[in-house]
Amino acid sequence: MNEVLLSIHLEELPEGGFLAASDELPGLVAQGRTVAETLEIAQDVARKLVESYREHGDELPPALKA
Repeated sequence: MNEVLLSIHLEELPEGGFLAASDELPGLVAQGRTVAETLEIAQDVARKLVESYREHGDELPPALKA
């Protein structure tokens, strides 16, 4: 499987924890207690989103085509 680097926006939430999202992969949103946990969840979500794109025959976002 190929690896792709995506830009991730990470923000600390006022109530605690972190939120990650990416403009390069619509639908990628992850929340965790720590930065490491949040990024790990984001990686899993990204994999599942790409699998879904492929299973449904949808075109991948431009950042993932390279």
